[in-house]
Amino acid sequence: MESARNGSDAPSSAGPLDLFDASTDAAAVVDAEGVVVGWTRGAEALLGYPASEVVGRSAARLLAMPGDPARVAGVVERCRSGMGWSGLVPVRCRDGAGVDVDLRVSASFRIGTDECFLLSAWERRRRWTVGESVFDGFLTRSPVGMAVLDPQLRYMWLNETLERFGGVPREQRLGHRLSELLPGLQAETIEALMREVLATGEPVTDYEYLGWSWADPRRQHAYSTSFFPLLDADNSVTGICYMVQDVTERWYARRLLSMVNEAGTSIGRTLDVMRTAQELADFAVPRFADFVIVDLLESVLSTEGHGTWLTDAGPAHVKPVMRRAGMSSAREGCPEAVARIGDRVDFLPPPHGVDLLINGEPILIPVLDPADELWVAEQPARTESIRKFGLHSLISVPMRARNTILGLTTFARSLNPVSFQPDDALLARELVARAALCVDNARRYTREHTAAVTLQRSLLPQALSGGTALEVASWYLPADASGGVGGDWFDVIPLSGARVGLVVGDVVGHGIDAAATMGRLRTAVQTLADMEMPPDELLAHLDDLVLRLSEEEAGGEAAGRGATTFLGATCLYAVYDPVTRRCAMARAGHPPPVVVEPDGRVHFPELPAGPPLGLGGLGFEATEIELAENSLLGLYTDGLIEGGDRDMESGMSRLAEVLSRSDSDLGALCMSAVEQLVAGPQPDDVALLLTRTHALGADHVVSWEVPVDPAAVAEIRAAATRQVEAWGFGELAMTTELIVSELVTNAIRYATPPIRLRLLRDSRLTCEVADASSTAPRLRHARSTDEGGRGLFLVAQLSHRWGARYTAGGKVIWAEQEIP
Repeated sequence: MESARNGSDAPSSAGPLDLFDASTDAAAVVDAEGVVVGWTRGAEALLGYPASEVVGRSAARLLAMPGDPARVAGVVERCRSGMGWSGLVPVRCRDGAGVDVDLRVSASFRIGTDECFLLSAWERRRRWTVGESVFDGFLTRSPVGMAVLDPQLRYMWLNETLERFGGVPREQRLGHRLSELLPGLQAETIEALMREVLATGEPVTDYEYLGWSWADPRRQHAYSTSFFPLLDADNSVTGICYMVQDVTERWYARRLLSMVNEAGTSIGRTLDVMRTAQELADFAVPRFADFVIVDLLESVLSTEGHGTWLTDAGPAHVKPVMRRAGMSSAREGCPEAVARIGDRVDFLPPPHGVDLLINGEPILIPVLDPADELWVAEQPARTESIRKFGLHSLISVPMRARNTILGLTTFARSLNPVSFQPDDALLARELVARAALCVDNARRYTREHTAAVTLQRSLLPQALSGGTALEVASWYLPADASGGVGGDWFDVIPLSGARVGLVVGDVVGHGIDAAATMGRLRTAVQTLADMEMPPDELLAHLDDLVLRLSEEEAGGEAAGRGATTFLGATCLYAVYDPVTRRCAMARAGHPPPVVVEPDGRVHFPELPAGPPLGLGGLGFEATEIELAENSLLGLYTDGLIEGGDRDMESGMSRLAEVLSRSDSDLGALCMSAVEQLVAGPQPDDVALLLTRTHALGADHVVSWEVPVDPAAVAEIRAAATRQVEAWGFGELAMTTELIVSELVTNAIRYATPPIRLRLLRDSRLTCEVADASSTAPRLRHARSTDEGGRGLFLVAQLSHRWGARYTAGGKVIWAEQEIP
C-alpha cells in the first residue's frame, strides 16, 4: 500500500491490517470522508489506476453505479459498530470498462486521528461451463463404471465402462434391477446398501465385494463401489448414482501379502521336517483348499537329511520316491487320501514326471476330469477318489529351497465350488516357497545334528572355501596313515561381513581318542566363531572346554573305565577381513603363522605365544596385522616343521624357503611344501592350511551414516534399494528394502548413535547396521494381538542367515541373502 506502507513499522497500524489478509486482493484505505488515503499494487492491477491518480481523491468516482447516500451511511454505521460489510459492487476501470467485484469493508480503525476503513476487492469471474459433448465424453469414456437408478433401483442410464464390466448390453439393463441381471455380484447386498442410501441420504464409499459377471464368467472379480443419492431443486431424492471400479489385481495382491505374512507365523515354528510339512497342510485348509497333501523325498526324511540337487533328479521318465509327510482335509480323517502319513508315494499329476520337480513351476488344472485316460491309466486309485469326493480343481507345486528339490505339495478343491485360477497358483507358490525354506532349515538342522554326534562327521572337512576373501588349499597327513585318524585339525569358517575365520589345532596324541577330541574341539571352534567372538576370547572359551574335558576323562579313569586323561591341545585362530585387509589372530601354545608378501618376502608375525589349552587361569592376547592383497598366509601344526632333528627354528626356515617360491597354483604349492618338508615316516600328524588373500574393493562395499530420525528410514531404504539394483540384483531389491527398513528402524528406536548402514556384495549380499549399543537383539514370536515384535522374525525369514557381532565401539546386526 503506497501511503500506508510508510507507516508499516508502527504498532498502531499493524493491528487492523492483520485482521484482513489482502496480500492477494486489490486493497485500499479510505477515510471517513470517502477520500482514498492508501492504494495497493493489487488495486492498480485490477482497475488500472496508479496511486498518483487515486490517493487524495474521492473513491466515489471509481464506482460504476449511481450514488446511494443512504446505503453508504448504513455501511458506515455497520463498520463503525465493528462488524464489517461485504457485497457485490460494480466498479469502473481506468480504460472505462466495468467489472463486478466482491467488496469487503473492514471495521473502522484509526490512523493517527483520522477514522479509516480498509477496502479489499477481487474480481468475480465467470464460471467455466462444460459443453455437452465434453460432459458426454467424460461420462462415457471414464475408466470408472457409472450408472443412474430410479428410486425402485431400476437402471435409467449407464456408461460404456459399466456395460463392459457386467457383460450385459445396455438395452437389456435399462428398466431392470441389478438382481435381475447379475445375481452373481452379491446383488441383494448391494441393493440393500442402495436402499439405505435412499432412506438416509448418506453416501456409501469404497464398498468392496467379490462376484461373478457375464464379462468373465470363469474368474471371480473384486469391485469397489460408491453410492450417493440424486437430489432435485427442493432436495428431494429422485434416484441414486453409483460408480464402480474393478480392483481385482489389488485385491488379489492384498490377499497374497496377507496370507503369506500369516503363513510366516504359522509355518516353520519348529525344526522338525514332518511337523513343518503338517503345518503347511493345516494352514492351507480350509482358507485356500479343501484337501492338501505334502510329499517329501525319502532323502529329505532320512537321518542324514540330504535333499536332491536339481542336477541329480534322475531321468525324466523315472518317478522319484517320496513319502507322505503331511496332509489335511476339510473332511474329517482325510478320506480323500489314498496314502497315509509315512507311506511311500509316487504321485505326480499326469502327464508330468520328474521334470515337474526340476522345472519348479506350479501345475494348475482348473478342471479335473476323472474320465481322463492318462489319470485312469497312471493314477487309478486317485482317479476313483477324485470321482467319489468331487475333487474338481488342482494345483501341484514343487518344494525347492537353495537349489535343492525337497518334494511336492498338492492343493485340491471339492467343497469349494470355485476352481483355482492363475492368481491362486501364484499364492500357492508363495506358500510352498515359505514352507520349503522352513523344511530345508529343519533338514539342515537334522543333518548337522547327526553329523555332530557321529565320529566320522567330526573329522576334517572334505572341502574348504574362503569365499571371495581367500583362496584356500590344505593338506593333511596323519601320523598313522593306515588308521587315517589323528588329532590335528584345521578349518575355514565363513563369518559375517565377508570375513573368514581360520583355525588350526593340534590335540596331544593321535588315533581314535585324539580324533574324537579333535572333533569336539573343532565343533566348539565353529560354534564360538559363529558367535562372532574375537580370537583371544574364543581361545579363552576353548580353554575352559578343554579343562572340562580333562576333568571328564579323569573322572572316567577313576571309575575304572580305563580312559586316558586328556592332557591338552594347541590352537591358532585368525579372522581376516577383506574390506580392511586386516587380520586379527591369537594363539594358544601354537607355532606362529607364516606370511609371504606379494614380492616374495617371508616373515613370521610376532604375536604372544599364549599358554596351551587346558592349563587354565592364564589369558590370551590378540594381534592385528595388515595384509597386502595376494599375500600368502600359512597356518600349520608342529609336525610340519619339527622334522627329524626336532629343531623348530630350522623347520620354520625351511618352510619359509619353500613358500617363498610362490606357485600360482595354491594346491600344488601346498602339496609340494608337505612333500619337501616331510620326506619320510612322521611320528606326528601334519596339517598345512594355505590361503591367498584378496581385498573387497570399494565397488563391492557401500555405507551410509544414519541420522537418529525415524523420517530418515525411507531415504536410507531407498538408497540401499537403488544400490542393490545398480549391482544388478533386482530380484533382491524388495527383500533388501524390508531387511534395511527393519534393522535401521530398530537401531533408531532402541540403539545408541552413531548408526551406520553397510551393504557388501560378496558371494552373498550382506546388510549390516552398526550402532554404539551393546544390547543383544532377541528374536521372539509375537502373538497375534501384538502390534510389534516381528521385525527380527521377518529378517530371519527373508535372509539366508542373520546374527550380531560385538565390536570395540558397540555391535553390528547383519543379515545375508543368497545371490541368485
